[in-house]
Amino acid sequence: MAGKKIEKDTTGSPLEAHVASSKILAEHIDKIYTSGKKSTKAIEDVSIDIQDNDFVCIVGPSGCGKSTLLRMLAGLDFPSAGNIIIDDRKVTGPGPDRGMVFQTYTLFPWMTVEDNIKFGLKLKKLPKDEQQEIADRYLDIIGLKKFAKSYPKELSGGMKQRVAIARALANKPEVLLMDEPFGALDPHTKSMMQLLMREIWEKEHPTVVFITHDIDEAVFLADKIYVMSARPGKVIKEVNVYLPHKRRLELKDTPEFINIRKGINDLLYSANQDAEEE
Repeated sequence: MAGKKIEKDTTGSPLEAHVASSKILAEHIDKIYTSGKKSTKAIEDVSIDIQDNDFVCIVGPSGCGKSTLLRMLAGLDFPSAGNIIIDDRKVTGPGPDRGMVFQTYTLFPWMTVEDNIKFGLKLKKLPKDEQQEIADRYLDIIGLKKFAKSYPKELSGGMKQRVAIARALANKPEVLLMDEPFGALDPHTKSMMQLLMREIWEKEHPTVVFITHDIDEAVFLADKIYVMSARPGKVIKEVNVYLPHKRRLELKDTPEFINIRKGINDLLYSANQDAEEE
């Protein structure tokens, strides 16, 4: 599939077009869960095309298969049909090219903030001075240098999530997969984390796939948004977000931001109405 660009119509169907490389390519993905004699289709015919250094959000109602799709990109689950390709290689399992950040704070409670960030670097057996240099850099980026020797139990929720993001980025993944990482935070902390995440992306430029049910969050963070319908989850539209590269929180009050948010909200409302009528 190298050299093929996938475009989307409003239903998410792929169309072959001019030659361009894709960082992440998912083609006609179905996911069916079976329990005894009962089968449930979680995802149906989902195709996405993500370029290198894109910041992409996937939005949709609860239960539409967003997290399932992310787990398949991570290699933690597998499609029932279709292929997922990253850097021209079919995904067959987890890999060091992908880092993952979950909604729950997956820090090691017995390790300090600094040691949590160094964890993957130690597994790679990097020299200690290099580990320290990388940890110091990310402690500075996330604004937690003063807490380097603190333990997770001494941190707020937002601080814990900053450490989780730093730990993922310290391993230099080419793709950062984020599953509603700010979903459990209070509104103010959530806004601060959104701002920090955008600033980190501006500095580091990993390819980011970010799952959220929060439309405001998706519009603020992403340069491209995939909108999914209720179960079985389908991509109903790919939305390009034409907003300034450098973003500040006051952007959320602009007419441009509000119009994009309204368009996505209308899409989701229409899709859910159609699903209820079927």
